[in-house]
Amino acid sequence: MDIGIVGAGITGLTAAYDLTKAGHEVTVYEARPYVGGLAAGFCDEAAGWDWPLDRFYHHWFASDAELIELIQELGAKERLFFPWPTTSIYTQGKIYPLDSPIPWLRFLPISQVHRAIRVLQFTPLSFVDRLRVGLAAFYLTLTRNWQGLERVSADEWMRRAVGERAYEIWWKPLLVSKFGEENYRDVNMAWMWARAYKRTARLGYFVGGFQGFVDLLAERVQAQGGQVRLGVEVRSVRFIAEGILRLETADGVVEHDRVIATCSPQEMLRLAPGLPEDYAEKLAGLKSMGAIALILALKQQLTDGHYWTNIPASEGLPFIGLIEHTNYISPEHYGGDHLIYCGNYLSPDHPYFGTSKEKLLEVYLPGLSAINPDFDPGWIRESWLFAEKYAQPVPGLDHARNIPDLKTPIPGLWLANMSQVYPWDRGSNYAIEMARRVARDVVS
Repeated sequence: MDIGIVGAGITGLTAAYDLTKAGHEVTVYEARPYVGGLAAGFCDEAAGWDWPLDRFYHHWFASDAELIELIQELGAKERLFFPWPTTSIYTQGKIYPLDSPIPWLRFLPISQVHRAIRVLQFTPLSFVDRLRVGLAAFYLTLTRNWQGLERVSADEWMRRAVGERAYEIWWKPLLVSKFGEENYRDVNMAWMWARAYKRTARLGYFVGGFQGFVDLLAERVQAQGGQVRLGVEVRSVRFIAEGILRLETADGVVEHDRVIATCSPQEMLRLAPGLPEDYAEKLAGLKSMGAIALILALKQQLTDGHYWTNIPASEGLPFIGLIEHTNYISPEHYGGDHLIYCGNYLSPDHPYFGTSKEKLLEVYLPGLSAINPDFDPGWIRESWLFAEKYAQPVPGLDHARNIPDLKTPIPGLWLANMSQVYPWDRGSNYAIEMARRVARDVVS
């Protein structure tokens, strides 16, 4: 078959890899001048970097079986490694580690037991509250009944399970930070279950960063006969006849037997105006948050070994996540720079999406001083700003029934995006699993 794929992110490239391997003719169209989508990176070669840095902070989990299998297929197993960084929470003016390399805890069979034990050391909560938080986290690793959990909000379930005090200090601020005041009460408990059930304390990375991984995937697609056309925007997808889908691109009109679109729900509505009303309504009803990442190259370390620090919105800092990448991956790969991300999840209409890097840096600087009182703006060597308006789906109650099918009602047209990996949270592993499923379906 002759198959067109819209988008050269991990989903599009994985589908292209499987389809070209099976002997099909595949063309991938990417509007940007690089592959990778949200997983793409950039490199400051003048500063001595020999690895690209991800535009948005990323890591993998030891439980990401689909990802690990694909990397093995690509013959790159030796490029995948799993450090053991410290993830933490900032509250009441102090950083508390949640996952850290306590040697004897590494050998526990369920990684969330590790986290539950760390919770017991979280002194802002009473011992009883800490015990309830730990037991709730442990329970979520054992149950598989996510369908029942999607009928109740995370707000309601957590209040009952851990109590008001623990919820207000621990869970609510994190939900608000992730989904905003306008959405956090609507998020269902299955979303929280998926994070606890599948995620591990050990985090994985790829030699050469995520860009190294997607570059390898794109190279393999091309080696197998596929085309990856960069800088070519797809403007519309139209059904012409059985086995003929017409794409209007920036370079002209092309036709394919089948098409896989890996764009956002909102973009799909624009690309395919011929979608039936009921399917289009499902797409229009999917809510999501955008993401902003301000990256700073510092001349010295900001925190004492903390990789990922969650910052509850209630703390009043201007960002909800501080990720010190070089407390995870050695600064030697980045010319000695200490690299931090100041991250936010925001509604797509938030004014920060139209704010310049310089103005946003002014807003964020007091937050860095709160994290480390010794911080001085003179530590900053360089800065970069990246923003995406489609970054985190918002799953409401009974969300499974709101997910549009991968196979659209338009014959020969499939849709595959991060809103459809539910109940799992968006991530490379689930993008790969979905892509491989779509690739099989398209040619069956």
